[in-house]
Amino acid sequence: MSERAADSGVANRGLITVSIMLATIMQAVDTTIANVALPNIQGSMSATSEQVAWVLTSYIVAAAIMTPMTGFLAARMGRKKLFVTAVVGFTLTSMLCGLASSLDQIVAFRLLQGVFGAGLVPLSQAVLLDTYPKEKHGSAMAIWGVGVMVGPILGPTLGGYLTEYYNWRWVFLINLPFGILALGGILMFVRETEKVKRRFDLFGFALLSLAIGALQLLLDRGQSLDWFSSLEIMIESLVVVVCLYMFIVHMMTAKEPFLEPGLFRDRNLVIGLVFIFIVGVVLLATLALLPPFLQNLMGFPVITTGEVLAPRGMGSMVAMVVVGRLVGRVDVRLLVGSGLILTVISLFQMAQFNLDISPWALVQTGLIQGAGLGLVFVPLSTITFSTLAPHYRNEATAMFSLMRNIGSSIGISVMVALAARSTQTNHAVLGEQLNRFREPVQSMLDGSTDQTLAILNVELSRQAAAIGYLNDFQIMAWMTLLAIPLLMLFRQPR
Repeated sequence: MSERAADSGVANRGLITVSIMLATIMQAVDTTIANVALPNIQGSMSATSEQVAWVLTSYIVAAAIMTPMTGFLAARMGRKKLFVTAVVGFTLTSMLCGLASSLDQIVAFRLLQGVFGAGLVPLSQAVLLDTYPKEKHGSAMAIWGVGVMVGPILGPTLGGYLTEYYNWRWVFLINLPFGILALGGILMFVRETEKVKRRFDLFGFALLSLAIGALQLLLDRGQSLDWFSSLEIMIESLVVVVCLYMFIVHMMTAKEPFLEPGLFRDRNLVIGLVFIFIVGVVLLATLALLPPFLQNLMGFPVITTGEVLAPRGMGSMVAMVVVGRLVGRVDVRLLVGSGLILTVISLFQMAQFNLDISPWALVQTGLIQGAGLGLVFVPLSTITFSTLAPHYRNEATAMFSLMRNIGSSIGISVMVALAARSTQTNHAVLGEQLNRFREPVQSMLDGSTDQTLAILNVELSRQAAAIGYLNDFQIMAWMTLLAIPLLMLFRQPR
């Protein structure tokens, strides 16, 4: 099937690529573009910070639950029909989010947006793998990776610009032209796949959905509820463990499970899922930590923050274009390893930041990290599916996207929690040094007023928070470094 599709799609290969990449970029940008608009939405809707957080939570949970469903729906409906449905639904719900008149409406439409958008990235990856012959999969994954990796990086910049100069509603309304162009291209050029009659494993899907949904809620609300001191978090943790265990047992014993066990017998796929999880942690957690570091601690305005972070995306784009031509000529494991080393170097550089660092140093580090992640993503996407049977492709791409999303959710939640706790610890440790028995401090405290002490406490909190962020960067650097030996487990395809 995949070879026939590749042969028949030669004439329209470029148009197919443009069409599905529009859909991919639209969904990838939407994962982060709304983050910077939350304060404006909160003010416009007169909501509390906890209420407005559901604008992000509803989207994340819905997308996570529906992503594993992509493979089954593509087999039953046909990939093209599912793709068209997803693009139409995502575009319409984006419009409804932009036109919403209450917070309840935004949350409901964001939930539907997550339902329709969940399949866009895995479907686009599967279409590209079928459209291009195997020897050009590296180039295809380079094109696809630009949308998936650069989208979340450019999202905050674009969102900040639209919110600053126009209105927060344009964060959602901007999807309309991209959705219309993508829909037209898919309808005209993408070929339909054969439909496969397959029984829907409702029990397996329910178990996996409950596990993923509870995990996303746990990660998203854990910090605000003080983690395991909250009954809600304890219940969600129990649901994750029990449902995931039952799902694995059911998958191994059922006649027609929701996910076929044969999918996980491919060693390259399993190792690839581990690596894409790590990429999700490093990419999205870094993007979640840098804006508050630059804005809250260094005093950068929103636009300047976006401009400083934008070169990270440029580094990824250049690296992906270059590595797309090297895949097939150079050992893929060597390319992934080089990218991981660049990522480690950039993270250790970030762990040496201070609050007087120059914007150029921030740009330079971003370029290195962007190039490293670009070097990792393309060959990783290629080698992960290189030994997989084509009939598993829809389910495998869905799992690939799911693991990246779970990695990003866990990375953001864990790193934000660690930064908060480290800030408290550092504040206490640094505060112990501010006493009258230390000569440098004595001169500051003598004759001090309440205002002076308040200013001193603000600076103490600022330095403590900075150390918390730097500790996070160092943890991610060590995690990436320790993952490099796993590259030897990949089988090099012929």
